[in-house]
Amino acid sequence: MGAGVVTGVGNTTPEPRPIALGLRENLAQFLLLVGVNALVGGMIGQERTVLPLLAEEEFGLTAFTSTLTFIAAFGIVKAGTNFFAGTLSDRYGRKPVLIAGWLIGIPVPLLLMWAPTWGWVIFANVLLGVNQGLTWSTTIIMKIDLVGPAKRGLAMGFNEAAGYIAVALTALATGFIAEEYGLRPEPFYLGLAFAALGLGISTLFVRETHAHAAHEAAGHVTKGDHLHGELTTGEIFRLTSFEEKALSSASRAGLVNNLNDGLAWGLLPLYFAAAGLSVGRIGILAALYPLVWGLGQLVTGGLSDRIGRKPLIAGGMLVQAVALGLFAATEGFLIWAVASALIGVGTAMVYPTLLAAIGDVAHPSWRARSVGIYRLWRDGGFAVGALLAGALADAFDITVAIWAIAALTAASGMVVVVRMYETHPRRPGGASDGAEGNRPVTKREAGSSE
Repeated sequence: MGAGVVTGVGNTTPEPRPIALGLRENLAQFLLLVGVNALVGGMIGQERTVLPLLAEEEFGLTAFTSTLTFIAAFGIVKAGTNFFAGTLSDRYGRKPVLIAGWLIGIPVPLLLMWAPTWGWVIFANVLLGVNQGLTWSTTIIMKIDLVGPAKRGLAMGFNEAAGYIAVALTALATGFIAEEYGLRPEPFYLGLAFAALGLGISTLFVRETHAHAAHEAAGHVTKGDHLHGELTTGEIFRLTSFEEKALSSASRAGLVNNLNDGLAWGLLPLYFAAAGLSVGRIGILAALYPLVWGLGQLVTGGLSDRIGRKPLIAGGMLVQAVALGLFAATEGFLIWAVASALIGVGTAMVYPTLLAAIGDVAHPSWRARSVGIYRLWRDGGFAVGALLAGALADAFDITVAIWAIAALTAASGMVVVVRMYETHPRRPGGASDGAEGNRPVTKREAGSSE
């Protein structure tokens, strides 16, 4: 009897496709999801160069706090959507959530093209936040489902690399388009194409992966009684946000990472413009940071599978802090290009590794919700960064805002050094090597085995 076929008298019936975890076993779907996430990243990239300049030149916004409202709106909405994306994907499946995210993203470039007031731009970024929260979260969850634990860091490296290389290339392209044709509508044609492609590919070719998570859960060895089996969403929120040392440390580090990314997105283009750089050169700097970030993750994701998560997370945040200090302490295109590359290196060390750490610790049965909660905290950093940096820039100047965010980033790196334990199960001190002694005792552990 051939594999995959049941033969009877006079009929043949295909057997259900067996579920197998692993990158090689699921390579076609994995690569398809990498491509989908590149389109997701392009939706953000259409804004990185143009929108801060549009706020000042076409809408006359001079207060930094007002200018950065679009990032605050995006961050708040994306953070909340991340939380629900994990819950919805557990309840209804991954693919429907992915498709819904693309449907919501289609109006975004149209609104940016024709917005008559800044309020319309803010509304476009509300929709973009929902789009990003649903689509990016779901591609992460689906890749984690497919590859299993052995290559989780590598999978997150490819996922985040695809997204942020697309951010970079789109930011670069829109900068050159804007310099040639103006700030709108032409730069936003790219976003419209990305949304149409993303919706079509997700609908026609992406397959559901929820069964892969269930398959992994059946053979999963838990890392502690308080992490085992079915938990309520409230319990998962407390563990991920506050109680479990690795999960909560990753959540705080993610928030600070996106806090400094909010600064880079919203204030640095204005900082460069005030120094007299052309739109084209601003586009190069705006693209260099996510380009190095994206390419670097092709290395750092797999590296975290070999050397562990904690060194890359702590080290990356300290590198980010140095890069931000370099922006504040120097002036000129070339040195700022070095700083842009350096902050990209630091972010590449941190970004996929934090996601891999969440995947290491969270049980497959509630991992999607834990990823959503982590991303709620992480992307809340956009809003915190935009509001904090804008307020400091208005009260003092942009340089003071950059120094303050650099100090917060350095402090966050030191918190990781002190509080977070190594989560990779094959590294010394990892979750399967006695790390339980580093975890807080929760009420579930202290009580009965209910």
